[in-house]
Amino acid sequence: MTTTDDAILIRTTINGDPVTFLSSQRDSLLEALRERLNMTGAKEGCNNGNCGACSVMLDGRLVNSCLVLAAEVEGARVDTIEGMADGETLHPLQQAFLEEAALQCGICTPGFLMSSRALLAENPTPTEEEVRFWLAGNLCRCTGYDKIVRAVLKAAGEMNEAR
Repeated sequence: MTTTDDAILIRTTINGDPVTFLSSQRDSLLEALRERLNMTGAKEGCNNGNCGACSVMLDGRLVNSCLVLAAEVEGARVDTIEGMADGETLHPLQQAFLEEAALQCGICTPGFLMSSRALLAENPTPTEEEVRFWLAGNLCRCTGYDKIVRAVLKAAGEMNEAR
């Protein structure tokens, strides 16, 4: 990390690719992703860590990117919704969200997908109660949660069958 007045040069890895970008010392990771790197998948819902719309993985841990300073990702690995699909092939969670109609306006969807991915990495066979508990930090104003929970359980089953 190199500083110049208010600007910081940050070197990190995003979705497996080395990335270098210039950021303000005050920028959140969410601001850096959206405004500096044009990665607009993570959404700003509340900007205070209460809605989960900006969820990303930071060194394998789920975080609200609105609460992390961009400077904190120096040398770290960041995984965003943009890296979830494999080219044109959707991740099983993304496919299940489509099949189960687990999305509407799309503001919360990236956060739900990243949170669900983190859950399944930690617990590949969650119960409905565990899915609901894990996703409690993600808010949705449009869909309700039943379709989202069904989609996560469906993807978990399909991913386990593929193993």
